[in-house]
Amino acid sequence: MAMLNPPHPGAVIRELCLEPLGLSVTAAAEGLGVTRKAFSELLNGHSGISPEMALRLSLGFGGTAESWIQQQALYELAQVRKKANLTVKRFAA
Repeated sequence: MAMLNPPHPGAVIRELCLEPLGLSVTAAAEGLGVTRKAFSELLNGHSGISPEMALRLSLGFGGTAESWIQQQALYELAQVRKKANLTVKRFAA
């Protein structure tokens, strides 16, 4: 069953990765090898997790790169579902 309103992955990173470790945005960005601005944009929901960032998050905080990408995909799909008013013809063999 699809999650209707999954959190943005940035909120998950802040809550489950930064806060328990007492990491600042600056320290985490430096450790991940990204700019503070890029990391802050992700944390604040202004950007998403790219494949490169997924690998960095995997190496820095654990989990698989695939799981980080999946969180982003599920978030984006939920956002589209909220706004979608699609009329599509069903094709069947």
